[in-house]
Amino acid sequence: MTPEHETAPRTTATATAAAGRPAPPGVVRRATADDAAEVAWLAALTFPLACPPGTLPADMAAHIAHKLTPAHFRAWVTSPEHALLVHDDGGRLLGYALLVRGAPGSTAETDALREATGRDAPYVELSKIYVHPDVLGGGVAAALMRGAVDAAAELGAGLPFWLATNKANERAQAFYRKSGFEAVGERTNRVGDQDHHDLVLLRTRP
Repeated sequence: MTPEHETAPRTTATATAAAGRPAPPGVVRRATADDAAEVAWLAALTFPLACPPGTLPADMAAHIAHKLTPAHFRAWVTSPEHALLVHDDGGRLLGYALLVRGAPGSTAETDALREATGRDAPYVELSKIYVHPDVLGGGVAAALMRGAVDAAAELGAGLPFWLATNKANERAQAFYRKSGFEAVGERTNRVGDQDHHDLVLLRTRP
């Protein structure tokens, strides 16, 4: 999709395939520790696609080196507060999604979600959702989103499900709206020497 989300990058969430379009052959499944190296490679490939124009290459490289390593993905596989999903076509991984149960990382996110939901954390965040550029628009993002909705319910039945995406990424916003999310607030991330402005979105319908 070029999808994603993380802080300082914490998300720049992106998505690309149109909801409802059939995905290439394959399955969405929970990742295992054996997938960690390939998911980290996919993350390094796709993360720059989610960054706003003008993001410095050095800042993107630093984020990848410090936040998207195989060790991080192995830890997320085993964490009870996370769900790491992959789209597997039987030969390679075409995309991945990461969900997190907990409190938002900023006051702006917390305030927006509390006002919109009428409750305090924990919430479930769609922290990242990315698709290999070879299959953008082919339905992988939609398949991952369906898996993410199910995984969110497993992480916390009835908990609000939210994400953040860059305000300039209109393609991602369209995908998320089709997937049942709507904007409820904004936040600012500092990435290197630049401020990135994101929308906070909450899933309000199927």
